[in-house]
Amino acid sequence: MTARIAVLGDTNQDFVMRAERMPRPGETLVGSDLKFAPGGKGANQAVTAARVGAHVTFVGGVGDDLFGPQLLANLEREGIDTSFATRDPEAHTGAAFIALSPSGENSILCCMGANLAVSPAQVEGARAAIADAEMLLVQLGVPLESVLRAMEIAGQVGTRVLFDPAPVCGSLDAMWPHTTIATPNETEAEAIIGTPVTDLASAAAAARWFRERCVEIAVIKLGAQGALVLDDDGARLVRGYTVDVVDTTGAGDAFAGALGARLAEGAPVEEALAFANAAGAMAASRFGAQPSLPRRDEVEALMAEQEAKDRVVSL
Repeated sequence: MTARIAVLGDTNQDFVMRAERMPRPGETLVGSDLKFAPGGKGANQAVTAARVGAHVTFVGGVGDDLFGPQLLANLEREGIDTSFATRDPEAHTGAAFIALSPSGENSILCCMGANLAVSPAQVEGARAAIADAEMLLVQLGVPLESVLRAMEIAGQVGTRVLFDPAPVCGSLDAMWPHTTIATPNETEAEAIIGTPVTDLASAAAAARWFRERCVEIAVIKLGAQGALVLDDDGARLVRGYTVDVVDTTGAGDAFAGALGARLAEGAPVEEALAFANAAGAMAASRFGAQPSLPRRDEVEALMAEQEAKDRVVSL
């Protein structure tokens, strides 16, 4: 059965260059290897879900400039329904300026532009698409009130919600009761709960914080180590996959898109998380955001290549 996914989120034009380090205040450094790529957390998650086999509807916004039509056309080439994506004539398309370190880690500066014009009314207009989906994916690249409205609609129509709370901003208290699966990484979890996440014990404590706020499945992403999950069956670590890291841009989005798609297909949580870990690893092994996002056969090939009996560890 083809999973049906609705994604509310941002879409950006990425400008990516390599640098030895980020400049200090008042300092100019010379970067290299400037490249352009489609990105945005929402769009990246939509593309991942589509590439691993889901039918995807995207709700978002672009500007009526050079980049906007190109970004929407790119989503449509992936088979994504963009009927609920708007073009704002008064705002620029979202943009992200990304510096890559030699290790592949990134530093990102975003100008959200038309993403900030995505309104609760626009979300309400996409109610039918949310109702038709088995899973709604949301992040924080569009206004908080629009994200909350989408989550409320999902609750009303019985659609599960995967909430990737990034970039962390504002008060998210109203959102947790509407969240089926929360997927912050260590840095995001620390920003939300106010306590450092530095090891498995603190990651489990962070997961308990989300569960106490009515999140059904709390996932703390731990990079190459994998992902810690806490649900009714207790806490487990689902180990990650080993790759040569080229560029971590989009890896978390690949994780979310793949996880949402597999859960929407009915996969057990641990199986879905292993698939998501592999998708994130594949994305980190390639350059760019959307250009790096893997297809299902590639994810399954990595899983088969690194098959391990101890992939899931009870905590």
